[in-house]
Amino acid sequence: MADQLMDLPHTTGASFAKTCFNGFNALSGIGLLTTPYALSKSGWLSLGLLLVMAITTCYTGILLTKCLNTNRSMKTYSDVAFRAFGRKGRIFVSIFLYLEVYLVPTGLLIMEADNLVKLFPHLGVKGVNFGGLHVAGKPFFTMLVGLIILPSMWLKDLRLLSYISLCGILSTIVIISAIVWVGIDEVGFSAAGEIFDWKGLPTALSLYAFCYGAHPVFPVLYSSMKQKNHFFKVLLITFFLCTVNYMLVAILGYLMFGKNVQSQLTLNMSTKLGSKIVIYTSLAAPMVKYALIISPIADAIEMNLPSKWKSKLVWILVRTLLLVSTVVVALVFPYFESLTGLVGAILCVTISILLPCICYLKIFSLYQKFDVEVLIVGSIMVMAVAVGVMGTYASVKTRE
Repeated sequence: MADQLMDLPHTTGASFAKTCFNGFNALSGIGLLTTPYALSKSGWLSLGLLLVMAITTCYTGILLTKCLNTNRSMKTYSDVAFRAFGRKGRIFVSIFLYLEVYLVPTGLLIMEADNLVKLFPHLGVKGVNFGGLHVAGKPFFTMLVGLIILPSMWLKDLRLLSYISLCGILSTIVIISAIVWVGIDEVGFSAAGEIFDWKGLPTALSLYAFCYGAHPVFPVLYSSMKQKNHFFKVLLITFFLCTVNYMLVAILGYLMFGKNVQSQLTLNMSTKLGSKIVIYTSLAAPMVKYALIISPIADAIEMNLPSKWKSKLVWILVRTLLLVSTVVVALVFPYFESLTGLVGAILCVTISILLPCICYLKIFSLYQKFDVEVLIVGSIMVMAVAVGVMGTYASVKTRE
């Protein structure tokens, strides 16, 4: 497949190492701490399904790259959709992209609140009073996290935050090392686990898909890379390293807590030093990255505002209202497992698996013939639809 990528001439841009680094940071997120729960829902054999999801999404990343390579002017996922299906395709993909960009930060708020409740239970009980209304527990911490994040939303130059977010690889190493520490020093690795549980399969597949939902970033990484013909290697290295991390945390967490592992591994942790390192490290990065993650929506809103409204005050107001709206959604729907499951089943499956296949078939006119490649792509599309339907049903079912 690598030889099908055009050998573009070298231009100024990101190096191979930096592109790998950025790809790792994009692909490795809060899904890391959900993999033990996914494994506990479906049993040990589902590790094979995690590997299948990794291979599938890596392959669709290659398909997306090949689509980009047909026209050097294309820089984003929306450009690929426009090339394949015109303006309607761009609008359709943009809706899914912005919805994912909106819901992932909402999930970060829920995750932060869940862990802060565990870390500071007495503060959560005390809460605060607003005009006679007592706000405590998880709602209190959700609002508190929003207030902590608010100043970062007002930074005009978000590159100041990007320097801090460069600690993504380091934080992953710290988290995995601390989990091993907790297992050895506190919990042990002897929890019983099931071989396979088909009832939990839809939930597991949704969460596995959530782990590999970085495809909207790949076109940006590809277009900014100096040696674009090496992007295939970037995908292989990135997916390999992240999959090793996902499988390692899933295995360690399941061996430590078995069927009792919670939707976020940090919620199983104690208040000892090793556990605190895992929790604090997993809490720090999302707070810093929130403004970076949601900035594409803010930028899109501002671009479509009338020119007379484009001022610094409106700029601050738009970002503040975006933050407030995600806080409200997190208060109304504070279920981390269901939210990540829905994002994985509907948005990640669509954006990371289904749409790259559809765009590839359309741009290269492969839908007009039948060969091994078309059969593989078609099979992936059928699998994506099945995972999406089952995962959506399972996520909704858990809240009934």
